[in-house]
Amino acid sequence: MSTIAGAGEAARTPLRIANCSGFYGDRLSAAREQVEGGPIDVLTGDWLAELTMLILAGNRLKGRPGYATTFLRQLEDVLGTCLDRGVKIVTNAGGLDPAGCAEAVHELAARLGLSPRVAHVMGDDLTGRDLDLVNADTGERLDGTPLTANAYLGGRPIATALSAGADVVVTGRVTDAALVTGPGIWWYGWQPGDLDALAGSVVAGHVIECGCQATGGNYAFFQDVPDLAHCGFPIAELHADGSSVITKHPGTGGLVSTGTVTAQLMYEIAGPRYPGPDVVARFDTITLSDDGPDRVRVSGARGEPPPGTLKVAVNYLGGYRNTMTLVLTGLDIPAKARLAEEAVWARVPRDSFDQVDVTLSDSGLLRITVMDSDRRRAGRAFSSAVVETGLASYPGFYGLTPPGDASPYGVYWPVLVPAGEVEPEVFLDGERLPASAPDPAAVSSIAVSSAGVPGRPEEGPRDTPAPNPPAGRTLDVPPGQTVGIPRGRTVEVPLGRVVGARSGDKGGNANLGVWVRTTEQYTWLAGHLTAGRLRELLPSLAGHRIDRFEFPNLNALNFVVHGLLGRGVAASPRMDPQAKALGEELRAQPVAVPEELLP
Repeated sequence: MSTIAGAGEAARTPLRIANCSGFYGDRLSAAREQVEGGPIDVLTGDWLAELTMLILAGNRLKGRPGYATTFLRQLEDVLGTCLDRGVKIVTNAGGLDPAGCAEAVHELAARLGLSPRVAHVMGDDLTGRDLDLVNADTGERLDGTPLTANAYLGGRPIATALSAGADVVVTGRVTDAALVTGPGIWWYGWQPGDLDALAGSVVAGHVIECGCQATGGNYAFFQDVPDLAHCGFPIAELHADGSSVITKHPGTGGLVSTGTVTAQLMYEIAGPRYPGPDVVARFDTITLSDDGPDRVRVSGARGEPPPGTLKVAVNYLGGYRNTMTLVLTGLDIPAKARLAEEAVWARVPRDSFDQVDVTLSDSGLLRITVMDSDRRRAGRAFSSAVVETGLASYPGFYGLTPPGDASPYGVYWPVLVPAGEVEPEVFLDGERLPASAPDPAAVSSIAVSSAGVPGRPEEGPRDTPAPNPPAGRTLDVPPGQTVGIPRGRTVEVPLGRVVGARSGDKGGNANLGVWVRTTEQYTWLAGHLTAGRLRELLPSLAGHRIDRFEFPNLNALNFVVHGLLGRGVAASPRMDPQAKALGEELRAQPVAVPEELLP
């Protein structure tokens, strides 16, 4: 049974927040597993990614719902049990239509003979507003018309809904971590000045937001993970000071360890400052410690005032694209690839398209992608030209894709707006709730310092060094040189025998987090793996700006590779448009490692 009674009794017990979804399409049985697997207080799920908003926009244009419909399928399994046990449900499945999703929840409940109080959060949709469409990453100005524009809201509107008695809270675009921060604000009564507690909740939210990635899923050392096929979803036991214990239900597969938690902490971040609407969380202050089997304590997170701006995810229609993939086998692969290209461009000129990308993979796949504002030009005019070469090209010719029409693609364009220009609205059973004002004293306590915090949500100031850097570490090292390396014999092995990695996307940038298990290994890693050395190991990164950030508290480094993904996942011609495999590509590269550091 849940022990939820509200903030008055919050100090007596941690708030147990369970995640049941890391993306739109995650395991449908997860909600039932989390509710039936043991005691929880709040069930959350993250359905929204940058790409998801574009998918939902396409659905809406076709007359389909603008929210994540799979949420309703999961809710059907657990709504009655959650109401009986007092388990609150908080989700961002509302997508582009939180009100429509909330209405669908009411209809589902009526069919089940239930009467939950359902809240929905609005105010994030800025489509049609006169926005300053300067790209927050590149400084470019968008001339096109946004298809969607949604600000990332924080956790306070969720807390307002829960405080008003909501059983189910449906939001649109909020930060992923807000699904944990909001219940934390409600349960513990945190004010805006409680920066460290808020930061801790953001860290906990970041860990569990991607579901099984916190419990052994997609883990570099996957051979250490038992029964991954039945991986349990994560739970954050959130305490009043913002610290948490990450765990999962007993008897489920997977693993919660300092390694699996570190992997998720390094996922899709930039520098040590992780900004959001409620707080800037300092990831270089986090401490991880074992708290028993499948339990990791996360503590020490420090918070700084939030920036004066909110990030807005803008999507617009970029044009049309088409891809044909040919298979090259046997001898002389590069020569066959050149011949295949020549044959195609002899039939349809390469320079007739707005953009062309040609990639030859190590496995012999020749992937040719064209993009153009003209759907017909990028459609069968291109794909049929490729097929026409079938008897007049390289020996062993065959393809993986039939000729087809071009498909529209969208472009993700992050911009900033002053936070004061975005007004969240909370509705409970269709009635708008009055805006809840935080304690004036708490607001005034952060007003002065907040005024000095830059508004860029992806980074924040870099003037404060990471605390307690290990001795012997040099920050600026010429490419190919190393410092701080333990003396002794070295052995050439794949980097992944020592180093874990997890990579992903943020708009057009790729994020690559790497970590090791000991401080000795970190001293070597921090000296060896410079931005220049990363380019040497992964030549495909040449020509891209790379920022390196250090997290000695986690024995980790994070790299941001600017522009690797072009205009974002929906517009990227890469075979791996979200850079999910970039970390594993790095781990496969041979490097000379001091023998004493090998496992």
